[in-house]
Amino acid sequence: MAARAYWQGQIRLALVSIPVEIYSASKSGSKIRFNQIHEPTGKRISYEKVVAGVGPVDRDEIIKGYEISKGEYVLLEDEEIEAVKIESRKTLELVQFVEQCEIDPLYFEKPYYVAPKDELAEEAFVVLREALRKAKKVALGQLSVRGSEKLVAIKPCGKGLLLETLRYADEVRAGQAFFDDIDETKPKKELLDLATTLIEEKSAPFDASEFEDRYVEALRRLIDKKAKSKGGKAVIEDADAPDSGGGNVIDLMAALKKSVGETKPRAKSSGRAKASRKKSA
Repeated sequence: MAARAYWQGQIRLALVSIPVEIYSASKSGSKIRFNQIHEPTGKRISYEKVVAGVGPVDRDEIIKGYEISKGEYVLLEDEEIEAVKIESRKTLELVQFVEQCEIDPLYFEKPYYVAPKDELAEEAFVVLREALRKAKKVALGQLSVRGSEKLVAIKPCGKGLLLETLRYADEVRAGQAFFDDIDETKPKKELLDLATTLIEEKSAPFDASEFEDRYVEALRRLIDKKAKSKGGKAVIEDADAPDSGGGNVIDLMAALKKSVGETKPRAKSSGRAKASRKKSA
């Protein structure tokens, strides 16, 4: 099944317009979703749209409303909302170019792939991609989709472009409020050197495939065990105890010294573990 475009329109740079399609670069993966079940009957619980003092209502009687004061709403029809058209619904205008390092990671939200809509759009698309690559810049603009206008950043990604939605300034909390009570005293040089050595020992190239959602896997095992069991009794298993005490570190120097030399890069060890599993299989 072909991927469905998240947005279709044109990227505009001054007088140049490039028809494009935007697709989500992420997916839900293997997340486990639960339904709510009525335990005595084993049947799934359904939800009804109800109004206090009226009871269940039909879907065609429901419209959108914006609360302007307690219990008072401005009612809007779907057609009225749809009629609120701004240019960014079909045109993503590139209004500014910045160094990528200028954008704080706090602002990045979700990635999307950008591809030319057809062969006619490819030439201008490639020119934009290579110009961004040569200038080592990220393009900024806004696009309107699914009821909101998104601030976005665009940069080269292989043969295509990667678009990342960004949070607006009023959507990001200032971190300093959480850090005010932290002492500004610099750590001792020996402690810092040990911690740096530990980081270097555990360093390896990033490979997302080396990491798995262990909680999902544990849930799958529980579900399989429960499905095979008879009688429907609860299956409770204690989590494995951590290797060391989970309390506060009393002797930081001793803990760091013990840690240095005992660890190996995760990616390498995990890769060997995978290889051994394949051989045994």
